[in-house]
Amino acid sequence: MCDYSLELYRSRPAAQEEQYKLHRFPSGTMGFVAGTDCETAVCMPAGARLSLEGINETVQRAFSIGPAEEVTMTRLEVTGHAHRDAVRFGNGREVLLQSLNAGVTCRLAPRDLDKVLGLETTTPELVEA
Repeated sequence: MCDYSLELYRSRPAAQEEQYKLHRFPSGTMGFVAGTDCETAVCMPAGARLSLEGINETVQRAFSIGPAEEVTMTRLEVTGHAHRDAVRFGNGREVLLQSLNAGVTCRLAPRDLDKVLGLETTTPELVEA
């Protein structure tokens, strides 16, 4: 799942054994990237469990969360051209990726993602936009 605003960038699905970083793309949209490849958006499916780290103090205060949180990827129901990619924190708050700080790192929470979400376990191919 990649936000509509990332359609002009290359994208690929998430893979279980990678670490990701929340990155602000040149368009201003926030999305996940892997390693040093800041030109390819990594798409997280709805329902994926992530371990976030590096949440800054401003975001922590705004959403009553800590510097590290377990979250679930979700897609907000909105109309028109609006950001939809979000995370649901343990306290129930659903927060757009756009509201988090760039540089937050994450890993997919360990579990059998092949069966649950159909994710790749090897390095997936890039999709040209």
